[in-house]
Amino acid sequence: MQHNNQRRPLKVRSLGAFQQLAQQLSKTTITPNQISLLSLVFATAAAACFWLLAAGGSVFWFWGVALCIQLRLVCNLLDGMVAIEGGKTTQSGELFNEIPDRIADPLILVSAGYATQLTGGMELGWVAGLLAVFTAYLRSLAVSIGAPADFRGPMAKQQRMALITLAAVISVFETWFWHEHWLLFCALILIVLGSIWTSIRRTLAAYRYLEAR
Repeated sequence: MQHNNQRRPLKVRSLGAFQQLAQQLSKTTITPNQISLLSLVFATAAAACFWLLAAGGSVFWFWGVALCIQLRLVCNLLDGMVAIEGGKTTQSGELFNEIPDRIADPLILVSAGYATQLTGGMELGWVAGLLAVFTAYLRSLAVSIGAPADFRGPMAKQQRMALITLAAVISVFETWFWHEHWLLFCALILIVLGSIWTSIRRTLAAYRYLEAR
């Protein structure tokens, strides 16, 4: 898993409930790598809910999306806590920490694009998914050439998933007014614009750090 200076800063790590859960998991045979893979399972489930919506399924699948995304984020939180605080770090941990996220983000965002049922929604989802991977690539690239790990937003992973979760929860009630999912469409636009700005900020931060050395 990630070294302490390369961990995403999350205030929820200090919450007693998550600390206790991480401690309990640390005492079992469950590994951080298995928790990382479980996050991908929940991301796939969220994407499946979006596809059911795209096929004309019940709007209550939106709540399935919200639940699965949050469970994915809980796994993302616990894998690092079990690895570091629980003393279960492995040499291959970084692979399991990064690869599932690089699959999960576009899987959710691309599926969300199809679920909007709007012209341009599919393309918007693909752009959002690609930019999500690109922002993470910039962080990894910066670290590989000597800059600090940069998790700044305004549209890092947590912000992207929070926005999609919020849009999914509210979209259940949106259907009282119209059939298409405009809230989800607007959320994807914000993710695209925010990801572009995030990419610019991370690139400039790495450039300034490297040039100042």
